[in-house]
Amino acid sequence: MKKNLGILGLLVVVCAFTAWNSPAFLKPTNIEQLMHRTSLFGLISLGAAFVIMSGGIDLSIGSVIGLTGSLLPWLLVQHGWSVPAAVSTVLLVTLGIGLSHGLLITKLKIQPFIVTLCGLLLYRGLARWITEDSNQRFGGDYATLKWFAKGKLDLGLGMQIPVPAVLFLVAALFSWILLNRTVWGRHLLALGRNEQAARFSGIATDRLVILAYVLCACLAGAGGMLFALDQNTVQPSAHGNFYELYAIAAAVLGGCSLRGGEGSIVGVAIGAALLRVLYNAIVLAGIPSQLDFAIIGLVILGGVIADELVKRLAVQRRLQAARKAQ
Repeated sequence: MKKNLGILGLLVVVCAFTAWNSPAFLKPTNIEQLMHRTSLFGLISLGAAFVIMSGGIDLSIGSVIGLTGSLLPWLLVQHGWSVPAAVSTVLLVTLGIGLSHGLLITKLKIQPFIVTLCGLLLYRGLARWITEDSNQRFGGDYATLKWFAKGKLDLGLGMQIPVPAVLFLVAALFSWILLNRTVWGRHLLALGRNEQAARFSGIATDRLVILAYVLCACLAGAGGMLFALDQNTVQPSAHGNFYELYAIAAAVLGGCSLRGGEGSIVGVAIGAALLRVLYNAIVLAGIPSQLDFAIIGLVILGGVIADELVKRLAVQRRLQAARKAQ
């Protein structure tokens, strides 16, 4: 809870400073666009969070987005598949990706870093090979499908909520219930804290790891399709590049420890929002786009350093209190 308040406070400060520096920040169109982009990145961040909480890492998220984002228009436009068939096939591909990651990590005991790093290269290469490295376009068709990525719901207050924001809220609520109101969630955190102890306690650790990677891949696949529908044109060599870094950064900023065993769905959502607000602040301030990654990286590093210092201070206070009690 304290971590959530800290990152929320940082988000409020950044929003206030940006609004003061640029009045355009508070325009309804800008707020809607922020909600839209935050939701898309937040969706893939939820998957990254589950993997990180289990004590693992997934570096292939961006390439999964690239593969699924390329496959959808390739199947629909190039091969004339129906929408249900194409979407179902893409989701089955992501399910297979997550399952293969989990099996390689649990059964062959290969490090998650190596498995997903190989996946990062493999899926990007497959996307480029399948599409012959040519741009994939939806054109002006598939309006119903595009509604899920570009549609808006009118609130009647002069502002509209993007449909992806609703999808993200549903996914976040489901994730929160899964993590905080089920035995699976408690076991996942126990696995992240100490895998050996969790196994000795009778927890099916292999199943938990496999499920975490399946959830991550499926959310990345859903995100990949939404990103593709939003952009309307997909470049297989670039679609989703570096998105795994955004997802991991949002999870870490939101309180997920890279050591595993810690995490908050609310924190992840706030972390995703903070990253998009920072990017928006950079654009509105007229800062050269070449510095985007540098500034965001510095802010993330500062947040992680601050979090670590707060942790150490808390440990010192607990030790002092224990000594006084003795």
